[in-house]
Amino acid sequence: MVKIASSTQTERRGNSEELADEGEEAEFKPLTVAQAQAWRQNNPQASPWRVLGLQAGVGVLMVLLTGLVTGDAAMAASVAWGSVAVVIPAVVFVRALNRQMRRTQPGSALVGLMVWELVKIALTVALLLVAPKVISNLSWFALVASFVVTMKMYWLAMALGWLQQKSKPTIF
Repeated sequence: MVKIASSTQTERRGNSEELADEGEEAEFKPLTVAQAQAWRQNNPQASPWRVLGLQAGVGVLMVLLTGLVTGDAAMAASVAWGSVAVVIPAVVFVRALNRQMRRTQPGSALVGLMVWELVKIALTVALLLVAPKVISNLSWFALVASFVVTMKMYWLAMALGWLQQKSKPTIF
């Protein structure tokens, strides 16, 4: 068994070569204005509305395919309700998120973000609980399958790079 010697924080701060060997940063260096602008241009922000559009589009596609393949309206309605239970709460959340981003106080924006996330979860649960009353002959399997596919669609979009806006080339 190998015994590792302990060291205090003050001993570790004293030698920057040891910190570099351990893979730790010696100190934080903020970006300059030019570096920050270059970083923003190379890493554009993904729009949440693009995610919602993709999720809604996949939901519509699943409903159409289910209707064409099975010919069962109740099955297609179950698939539609599963997608709606994802998209509608997400729309509410994104609208609220856009309003929260305008706040100047980070603390209140964070609290608002958490509150609206709870609203989104509550709305999703409510839509799922109401589904048997709205759709006769509800297929829970179809509803849950479309719910999961619709919700996880943004992972595929991120993996394929569909969500990133193409940055415009600059000439220096």
